[in-house]
Amino acid sequence: MRGDDLQQGAVFSYISAEQRVPADHPLRAIRGMTDEALAELSAHLDTLYAAGGRPSIAPEKLVRALLLQALYSVRSERQLMEQLDYNLLFRWFVGLNMDDAIWDVTVFTKNRERLMKGEVAERLLLAIVEQAHAHRLLSEEHFTVDGTLIQAWVSRRSFREKQDPPDRGTGARGRKLLRDTHESTTDREARLYRKSSSGAVVPSYLGHVLTENRNGLVVQALATQSSTTAEREAALRMIDRDRQRTKMATEITLGADKSYQHESFVAQLRARRVVPHVAEYAPNPKWPNSLTTAERSSDGFRLSQQKRKLVEKVFAWAKLDRALRQVKLRGLPRVNWLVQIVSAAHNLRRMQMLLAV
Repeated sequence: MRGDDLQQGAVFSYISAEQRVPADHPLRAIRGMTDEALAELSAHLDTLYAAGGRPSIAPEKLVRALLLQALYSVRSERQLMEQLDYNLLFRWFVGLNMDDAIWDVTVFTKNRERLMKGEVAERLLLAIVEQAHAHRLLSEEHFTVDGTLIQAWVSRRSFREKQDPPDRGTGARGRKLLRDTHESTTDREARLYRKSSSGAVVPSYLGHVLTENRNGLVVQALATQSSTTAEREAALRMIDRDRQRTKMATEITLGADKSYQHESFVAQLRARRVVPHVAEYAPNPKWPNSLTTAERSSDGFRLSQQKRKLVEKVFAWAKLDRALRQVKLRGLPRVNWLVQIVSAAHNLRRMQMLLAV
């Protein structure tokens, strides 16, 4: 019998968003891990808000919405608010009831700025890493580091000569570089840079991650201004941060590609009790090899180079159709925040798959 095409809407609905989300949906496990991490951050979140006044957007809901934006490649906050208005899955994950009003996009953005200043993204990433450690998903001794170019939200035509360039440049022997004489009028911290000799010069930042070698989870992430030394400097910063996290003084290994092959960098790794497993060029006068014969011929070096592909998977996930291909935020603090949020979302997705197995 043919059914009737009735167009009259029901007045009430007795099925909640909780009931509509399938029991085996991946977001259920991600929601649980996110709530556990936010519970650890509750005391810190209290310090970011005044004791009195009109209630703002709950920071927990704000963080969940930002993670959804990274997980589902939502292009902008305006589109995110539109999705939250009619997408029941998104409403359930964020913690909104069926009849709750959606926030104005400008109010949402202003509240996000408060979390940026409070370093919430960095603390969230560390809380998620601690959960991975509790589930024995981390390697505490073997790591890989790498960086990627992030295209800035500016045009090359926005770069103009500086009105008051410095007398001494930042290049070798005080040589003036392009970043010393020119800057963008729309984002002063973006720099013209190309990561490889065959690539195009674009306004950009650099994103850096430190991953462990067991499952490829990100343990540290940050963004820097583009430069030829930024990758090595960021690697040392992330290693020092992770040492503080683990409070371990034991020897660790670090895998890296040929861009990290530099005598001073390898020496600083050894000073930190880090065994350098850095890929090398063929010996030549311009790039002398810095590894010892024992380091180069060890089984650990071979395994570290094999595990290097795990860090490339992080960048592939973050840049395929997500925010790190070209950021829509301006300024280094905002780009750094975005790199850490995307890294936290990557870890949640990766952990959900690992724990399901």
